[in-house]
Amino acid sequence: MIYSDKILVCGDCGSEFRFTADEQQRHARLELRAEPRRCPGCRTAGSSRTRAPRSRRGLGGIGTRELFSAVCSVCGRDARLPFKPRGDRPVYCGDCFGRRR
Repeated sequence: MIYSDKILVCGDCGSEFRFTADEQQRHARLELRAEPRRCPGCRTAGSSRTRAPRSRRGLGGIGTRELFSAVCSVCGRDARLPFKPRGDRPVYCGDCFGRRR
């Protein structure tokens, strides 16, 4: 098959980017069926940030996670948690959690 460059629109930032013939051949060789939805800049930025598990992401919240505040059971400092504490178990800040391991 002969490939030619395509102009696609990034689903994150809305900018146009080029999906080159070489990239299309690589996609075909790897048996990837979908075209990229994000520009190279957003792909790079997206791979370096922490993401919520796929099942918890909504369309508007890609890469975002709700954090909850609690008081560390050991040192009393504020702890930011990716889950809502129930109150029946101790909660640790990042430093105290790392020392417990």
